[in-house]
Amino acid sequence: MELSAREVKQRRIVWSRLLGKDAALGYALIVPLLLVIIGLLAYPIISALLLSFQDRRLGLPGRFIGLENYAELLFRDRRFRTVVSNSILFTLVSVAGKLLIGMGMAILLNQRIKARAMFRGWLLLPWVAPTFVTALTWRWMFDGTSGIINYLLMLFGVITSPIAWLGNGATALLAVMATNIWRGFPFFGVSLLAGMQAIPAELYEAAEVDGASPWQKFWHITLPGVRTVLVVTTMLSTIWTFNDFQIVWIMTGGGPAFATHLFATYSYQVGFSGSRLGYAVAISTILAPLLIVMILALSPLIMRGERE
Repeated sequence: MELSAREVKQRRIVWSRLLGKDAALGYALIVPLLLVIIGLLAYPIISALLLSFQDRRLGLPGRFIGLENYAELLFRDRRFRTVVSNSILFTLVSVAGKLLIGMGMAILLNQRIKARAMFRGWLLLPWVAPTFVTALTWRWMFDGTSGIINYLLMLFGVITSPIAWLGNGATALLAVMATNIWRGFPFFGVSLLAGMQAIPAELYEAAEVDGASPWQKFWHITLPGVRTVLVVTTMLSTIWTFNDFQIVWIMTGGGPAFATHLFATYSYQVGFSGSRLGYAVAISTILAPLLIVMILALSPLIMRGERE
């Protein structure tokens, strides 16, 4: 039965009123969530930004100095340049190492091997262990006098005398990188394994029939199938690694001779040991644009993967 124009108009009025009430109710329900977000995110961010514009000392009121902290940081603080290069090198090497080992772990555990569930549990231990315990354990392993790494290298004749791993700038940075890689590779492994198990087995069977090699199957089936997972895990790991604090601070404290200081450790040292809270916040704040640029660069890859 067809409705007259008047009845259609009346129904539209009724529905618009109902939708208006529902919309008002929806807005009222999200107000508490917005207040929580503003309280937990917006307020601390704005407060930190305002603090970075001040000369603030522990126990003393702040004095507004504008962009002076950022000017000193970018143009006069030579140590900050070392921090930037250390952070970039530390992040690139650590994320690449975690990615490669995690990919190998995922490929291995995606095969039909005996005791696969047990191996999955073992390989998760580095990820679930407290970071504090991990850092202390690796600091002992890299100890120049009683560490097991020196002992094994001397046992197999690789070196003839102990190496002070944490006492030399180059080896200390390598040591904290190795610890960070060991701590984080299970995150890549578990995430990529979940992505691999979502790939239809028929694709591999068809490739097998066509005579594809293992490398060809990995390159044309596995890698495209886990691309979105790979991009997301890499982005998250990069953010976490850039902001790493515990491993470096416990193992080296930023030393020796400033060789392992990162953004987080330098900010902590300046803020609490040097009592310059405004300058310390500026160090942390200047990292935000780098991470935002990285997220914006990787977001199109994530969205393209979702659409496909």
